[in-house]
Amino acid sequence: MPQERTVRLQYGNRIEAVCVLGTRLWVDVYSAAPADAKTFSLKHTDGVQVEAVIDGQAEEATANGKQRWALSPSTILRLSMSQPSTEVSSDKVTVNYYSEENKTPIDQAGLFLTAIEISLDVDADRDGVVEKNNPKKASWTWGPDGHGAILLVNCDREVPWLPKEDCSDNKIYTREDLKDMSRMILRTNGPSQLPAGYEMVLYISISDSDKVGVFYVDNPFFGRRYIHILGRQKLFHVVKYTGGKAELEFFVEGLQFPDESFSGLVSIHVSLLELLMEGLPQTPIYTDTVTFHVAPWIMTPNTLPPVSVLVCSMKDNYLFLKEIKNLIEKTDCKLKICFQYMNRGDRWIQGPDFGYVTREPLFEAVTSLDSFGNLEVSPPVTVNGKEYPLGRILIGSSFPLSGGRRMTKVVRDFLQAQVVQAPVELYSDWLIVGHVDEFMTFVPIPGKKKEFRLLMASTSACYKLFREKQKEGHGEAILFKGLGGMSNKRITINKILSNENLVQQNLYAQRCLDWNRDILKKELGLTEKDIIDLPALFKLNEEGQAMAYFPNMVNMIVLDKDLGVPKPFGPLIDEQCCLEAHVCSLLQPLGFSCTFIDDISSYHKLMGEVHCGTNVCRKPFAFKWWHVVP
Repeated sequence: MPQERTVRLQYGNRIEAVCVLGTRLWVDVYSAAPADAKTFSLKHTDGVQVEAVIDGQAEEATANGKQRWALSPSTILRLSMSQPSTEVSSDKVTVNYYSEENKTPIDQAGLFLTAIEISLDVDADRDGVVEKNNPKKASWTWGPDGHGAILLVNCDREVPWLPKEDCSDNKIYTREDLKDMSRMILRTNGPSQLPAGYEMVLYISISDSDKVGVFYVDNPFFGRRYIHILGRQKLFHVVKYTGGKAELEFFVEGLQFPDESFSGLVSIHVSLLELLMEGLPQTPIYTDTVTFHVAPWIMTPNTLPPVSVLVCSMKDNYLFLKEIKNLIEKTDCKLKICFQYMNRGDRWIQGPDFGYVTREPLFEAVTSLDSFGNLEVSPPVTVNGKEYPLGRILIGSSFPLSGGRRMTKVVRDFLQAQVVQAPVELYSDWLIVGHVDEFMTFVPIPGKKKEFRLLMASTSACYKLFREKQKEGHGEAILFKGLGGMSNKRITINKILSNENLVQQNLYAQRCLDWNRDILKKELGLTEKDIIDLPALFKLNEEGQAMAYFPNMVNMIVLDKDLGVPKPFGPLIDEQCCLEAHVCSLLQPLGFSCTFIDDISSYHKLMGEVHCGTNVCRKPFAFKWWHVVP
């Protein structure tokens, strides 16, 4: 339905009004009529379309003024205009009032009209083009047949030496920053200037002011400047009307991701304001609205192609870096090293010059479960007919009813609010560090019905392998051979198998692993054929929490078919680690190449492994997130 407003005539007076193309004016002719007027006629210029509505029945009015209608309280005119005016007040409607039998008008009222075209436009059909006046631009829907414009959160840093992310200030330092923003165009057409008392205003609501920012392109042809006009403390901006057919270009950035109290939808409005008389506030006579959905924060699973690997340089990880470099040379990836002046001694950080988001709890205590080895994502899955084309986020938590550690509520709420990768809570509080990447990962298997396999740490698989080697006569094979400082005792397969306390601890660990296995099968729609068990052992501290007994091979880096696996330093049999040989026998037939990386001194002793000390930037999903059906 077009926007409508009422204009009241005053007999004997000239009334001026602006009609925005696509709207209707309702003109009250009865209230303006002289007391003894019984009928009326009207004339209008060709640029105006007029209907007389009498007792609910509409009749098109011709321009020549020969029609005559009876006056009644329900009498009203319906006006519209289809072409913008070239001059102010260039179109006119004249109403003549008559007494009952008089053929000469006893009075008349005039309405002088200026037609203006106003359209605030965005890419509502998501094809990369800001089309004109899309009828669905003010709403937003999900799904492949959905509509509505999209907005990115500008949370990276195009200029490396700036202290904060780009969305934290009101400036554009480089045109590269514009690639993180969405275009919005205000299209106008009309006379060289607006009639006196009218102006256009672009504005946002107070509730959206901390979620969206708008920049105006000033002087677009000579020395472009980008002026911040909306967002934070700026709620409105008076738009300069340039006359004729014009397009004003704006760039819009998101300031916040969706969250518990923010659906992700923001709206921007333009209104034409009218001043009736000096001293009175302006009133809006026309408003056009566009709606954006801020893009959710999306994780990329191991099944997506790797682009670059990020790792920190530390005083004690030179050999680790060397082995990572050797692994990456086998791939098409780039290595990005975060040097000590940037990482400030934190070997676990995830890389410089990359978009990020933070959440800080107000009242909850932060634990190691809030570190992001405890934040993983599955490949795309279908569960009981429900599709998750971007996978599902996986986080570690405490055992139900145990009252243990959980990821803070503010982070869990944030992940849930992203909608497109519905989170699953696993049980990781049984581990000292408590991260899900300590017992699971995914590897790509393209071309299969399920294009991935879930790798899970398994103490049962480790004991089974060691018993097999013991039966083969290798019970005295030594673990950690050649590693000084790992243990003062000579650790063999026989000693591992005869250590009843260790056996019981790993039975407990396996029960925890099996609990997670069942959750993953249910929530990701997996079967046993989709899971590969990698040997692992754990030992418990005095509080009953577990840590890896030897470097945990499941905590690997996945670069397509090249896997960087923590070197386990397992029992040597014929000069080969039987743990490495077993893992290779499981993964090589699937096309994987395993490179075992020594992380024992630089990461394992600090309760982390290869995956903990690296991060992989991957190609984004080809699937469009807005096609998700929540």
